[in-house]
Amino acid sequence: MADPTGFLTHDRSLPELRPVQERKKDYKELYQEFPPEKTVAQASRCMDCGVPFCHNGCPLGNIIPEFNDAVYEEDWRTAYDILSSTNNFPEFTGRICPAPCESACVLGINQPPVAIEHIEKSIAEVAYERGYIRPNPPTSRTGKQVAVVGSGPAGLAAADQLNRAGHTVTVFERDDAIGGLLRYGIPDFKLEKRVIDRRLAVMEAAGVRFQTNANVGENIPVGRLLADYHAVVLCGGATIPRDLQVPGRESKGVHFAMEFLKQNNKRVAGKDISSQLPILATGKNVIVIGGGDTGADCVGTSNRQGAASVTQIEIMSKPPTERAENNWPNWPLILRTSTSHEEGCEREWALMTKEIISDAHGAIKAIRTVRVLWEKDPATGRMNMMPQEGTEKDWPCELLLIAAGFLYPQKPGLLEQLGIGLDGRGNVLANNYQTNVPKVFAAGDMRRGQSLVVWAISEGREAAKAVDAFLEEGESVLEARDKGKLVVNG
Repeated sequence: MADPTGFLTHDRSLPELRPVQERKKDYKELYQEFPPEKTVAQASRCMDCGVPFCHNGCPLGNIIPEFNDAVYEEDWRTAYDILSSTNNFPEFTGRICPAPCESACVLGINQPPVAIEHIEKSIAEVAYERGYIRPNPPTSRTGKQVAVVGSGPAGLAAADQLNRAGHTVTVFERDDAIGGLLRYGIPDFKLEKRVIDRRLAVMEAAGVRFQTNANVGENIPVGRLLADYHAVVLCGGATIPRDLQVPGRESKGVHFAMEFLKQNNKRVAGKDISSQLPILATGKNVIVIGGGDTGADCVGTSNRQGAASVTQIEIMSKPPTERAENNWPNWPLILRTSTSHEEGCEREWALMTKEIISDAHGAIKAIRTVRVLWEKDPATGRMNMMPQEGTEKDWPCELLLIAAGFLYPQKPGLLEQLGIGLDGRGNVLANNYQTNVPKVFAAGDMRRGQSLVVWAISEGREAAKAVDAFLEEGESVLEARDKGKLVVNG
């Protein structure tokens, strides 16, 4: 590294958040500007660790020490070339990735880890400002047509890679705008949609075709895709949410998290949602069931809508605040407090919902919970949940948001009509990304189950290699490029 003692000279530092009362009034991104020289100093903290475990922590295998070194040298072009060789969308991951690379950082053993995610975002933003990111269509076309179904991060990554390989790619999206989870699942305060639109403009100018309001299996016949395209890549996500099976579930005012978030994202975008039943937190006691990122997004959105109170409950026990000594370099099992929690939220753990209580009009007015104790079964080693007598409590609630995760992809329509095989969890069964239908491939949450955006991008890239090899009846040029054998169409 250019500065082998940078980690001794500089402490970890990140952009400051905008004041809570200011940012709760809008849906703009949360962070203030960060001078470039401070980012350079942060890059200098990347130590000459010998074995960069951050590579293993990153699902994309980002070449992190090398791009940190380039940033320290203020060689932003080289930094972007290194980063973009493994990551199609660093402007996305630099904003919304939980940064498993930082959890695996060697410096993180006894100091705060290198600010890898922030550096990644900074590289992408400088690359846009200086024109490094621009349309780069392939120098020749293969004559092969590929359909990508679903425009989330997996679908976009697959489309981008296959277009670079020279195939003609059309992305089909059933919603009214491209982006999938990025567009309608993640609030603008975490990912402003201008960031997506900027990338889509580059992809479209490079030759990728996009079709919206195209629901394959409904208004787009499955047979048309099989007849018109040489390969089909399914990237529809794991869209079936885990439900709450308790008495009173049918009460008015009980919604899945994605219903709430999607509608609000459309509202922020100025879309016409007049035909939809409004789901609003304004003036209400809001309870969010589920302690993950989606639940936190519901918290932040509820506060911006002017909720009277927001409470997030989790059935699991409260995690420890400190990382266990034997936990590195794995993902740390610790308590995480998001920016949304800092904006106002009560948090409860080891709490199970027993019943939803409604008023005379069928609208939710409270939920009844009970405390649970988790005990390990000595025979099986599994954790068992034990409800605790005498701990029942009613919580006032006029809006209940279920953010308990997702189970598997939607079966009716596309998957059933194709006759796609499924694994034991209900996900698409695709060995080496190829399904039981020879020309049909799958990637992302639809194949591996609910996961991270960075994993979806990785899946899309890997599926593109498998598709390219299938179409070209041999080694994928994308695979060869990743191995350093050659560069294909930029």
